[in-house]
Amino acid sequence: MEFSSNLVKVHLSNYLANLPLPNSFLGIFKLGGKDILKLIPFYATIGGVCYLSYRVVKPRHPVNPCIKKESPKVVDGYDIEELGESTAFCRCWRSSKFPLCDGAHNKYNIEQKDNVGPLIIKKK
Repeated sequence: MEFSSNLVKVHLSNYLANLPLPNSFLGIFKLGGKDILKLIPFYATIGGVCYLSYRVVKPRHPVNPCIKKESPKVVDGYDIEELGESTAFCRCWRSSKFPLCDGAHNKYNIEQKDNVGPLIIKKK
């Protein structure tokens, strides 16, 4: 514990006190090359901590929000003879008639700024 206490109280405070931090954003353009090199580890550490924090708290959007979640894998099969002249299959996972398309991708595309559409199978 003494090592970490010494590291934070003495070494970290000395490191931060010796950093050539500018007073404003535009002040960074007045720094020399050596000063900028001294700031790289500091800003890289701050950026890394911010990125890791974001990865921990960011919202998770699964592809499949609610269809057959109790199943380890969603698999559906159809006999080609059972299909009509044209059949549309859902690819957005939002259809209430899944695996068949009900047009739910239109709302999903607007909300998520996406362009997913159905897979359409036609008989010759």
